[in-house]
Amino acid sequence: MASFDIVSRVDMQEVDNAINMTRKAILSRFDFRQSKTEIELDKKEKKIKMVTEDEMKMKAVQDTLVENLVRRKVDVKCLQAKDIQMASRGMVQREIAIREGVDADTAREIVKMIKAQKLKVQAAIQENQIRVSAKQIDDLQTVIQTVRNAKIEIPLQFVNMIR
Repeated sequence: MASFDIVSRVDMQEVDNAINMTRKAILSRFDFRQSKTEIELDKKEKKIKMVTEDEMKMKAVQDTLVENLVRRKVDVKCLQAKDIQMASRGMVQREIAIREGVDADTAREIVKMIKAQKLKVQAAIQENQIRVSAKQIDDLQTVIQTVRNAKIEIPLQFVNMIR
């Protein structure tokens, strides 16, 4: 029986590389000279923390970060930005959470979508992923195409294809 898993994973090394590239870009920009701007990644908490002097610079830092993430092939759908908050000494800060895994509501929505196709496939939710199995590879490929075309708010990957 053939099967594959639907997962949502983020390559944290690529995120780290994008943050380092953003730091270098900030250091070389004229509008950031002599400004106190910081961007750091907490790998354990999976959060990006940005601190700068005003909201305009915060927007520029965030745009540069998104540009570098796209260059490193990290899907920006995995980012969940919080509102800008005031920090100490007139600084502003923003935290961006990095979401990984398929949450329960999204998993149920995907399983419902797969069952609506009326194909001979089984979809099972396993922790933060979905295992899809069928006797025919063509049915699995149809499921992959259906899920790719759906408007799902998180980035999805299709892994562990077993024939």
